Amino acid sequence: MRDNFKIAWRNLWRNRRRTLITASSVFFAVFFAIIMRSYQLGTYDHMISNVIESYTGHLQIQHPEYQNNPQIDNSFDFNDSLFLLISNVENVVSVTPHLEFFALASNGPQTKGVAILGIDPAREKTFSNPENKLVRYRITDEALLEMTQSGTFPASVLKKLQENKDRSYSSRARLELELGLAITETEKYIPEIIRFCQVQNGFLNEDDNGILVSDRLARYLKAEIGDTIILIGQGYQGASAAGLFPVKGIIKMPAPDLDNRLIMMTIPAAQKFLDAPGKITSVSINLTDRSTRTIKKGLDRINKLMEGMGTTVKTWYELNPVLYQQIQGDSQSGMVMLGVLYFIIFFGIFGTVIMMVAERKKEFGVLISIGMQKTRLKRIISMEMAMLGLLGLAGGMLAAVPFILYFFYNPIVLKGDLGKMMEDMGWDAVMPAKWFGPYYYIQALIVVIMILLATLYPLRKINKLKEVEALRS
Repeated sequence: MRDNFKIAWRNLWRNRRRTLITASSVFFAVFFAIIMRSYQLGTYDHMISNVIESYTGHLQIQHPEYQNNPQIDNSFDFNDSLFLLISNVENVVSVTPHLEFFALASNGPQTKGVAILGIDPAREKTFSNPENKLVRYRITDEALLEMTQSGTFPASVLKKLQENKDRSYSSRARLELELGLAITETEKYIPEIIRFCQVQNGFLNEDDNGILVSDRLARYLKAEIGDTIILIGQGYQGASAAGLFPVKGIIKMPAPDLDNRLIMMTIPAAQKFLDAPGKITSVSINLTDRSTRTIKKGLDRINKLMEGMGTTVKTWYELNPVLYQQIQGDSQSGMVMLGVLYFIIFFGIFGTVIMMVAERKKEFGVLISIGMQKTRLKRIISMEMAMLGLLGLAGGMLAAVPFILYFFYNPIVLKGDLGKMMEDMGWDAVMPAKWFGPYYYIQALIVVIMILLATLYPLRKINKLKEVEALRS
């Protein structure tokens, strides 16, 4: 076996150009397939994290009629004993009640239909943690003017600040990410930028009567902290609902669609506004992961707990069919593109194999004529093909590692018209890479299958080889 390996290895480098071209085709196929799939799946995870894990949850308990008719009348009672039962279910990470409804919000002449989410501030910290999404920095015209007049910042930094004018940030990390300054510029100028752009903000208490307004909605309504928002809607069982609510904080929702229309208040304040004491519209549940197996297991167990209570349990893809279908459709198109890529590379490899067999036909005839068994010759050729594939495979997988690591921690931020287009479509303009997973290792399986299929041709030719014809070729 060792001798066979040596012969196969030496045979590979007898024609260096052919070996390098074939290995390179495998290398680039694996490299681009991994990078493409990593960005695709990473973007899906980011979407789901922004919309699902911070709003609807992986599972949601609600009234059977609520999804088709989202009115406050389709609500149910919730108590602490139910909360404890669900929290003890295997794989459940967080459980939080919500009271969702729609109303008309007005501030002076500005009016807009909004979605209102009643939350339990303490329990919500383990679910979406809205306190971490409070706007802490905002690049306003006034801040830009002060920074320009200060003479502290070079033109390159001011240009990047101007490109991000009117944007709000809930963390220093996101501010640094979107500005995209060099490391030395970040260390020198970010503390000064924060000093000019810092915003005072507040959160809700357990019995608070104030509200949190999403950032884009606040800008549309021209509302600032301390302003009073008028809310008008329909209460429980047809009652009219109207009230004045002070703005306690402005919150930056990662999903642009939510950021355009969301107001948060405490559940007691929402129940009082709707005249619906003790009522909620949903219980959102996050699990350890969103795999089909985990979701199905959690769904079955929670359904048993809620049996006879007049509620139903929905999965995140039932609650968000449009998002789910978009992800599925885009994922399928991505897999088709990868299939086309591998299809082209396979025929490139196969063409090289055909050429190699034609060139070495006389060599095979000589080897068999002097006594080499066909079985051993086929083994050597199989080793050559395996090593050829492994060279490209190992190179492609290793070359993709630094890209995945870097863009996982430093995702691409889409700016300009492309970023605006993404946000207009309702998605955060950020493209992170996905951490290593099955998508990374599946490339090895695909290449192995390609090499096995390509190897069948020379093995068949050797099996049918006639020494006399081969020697005359």
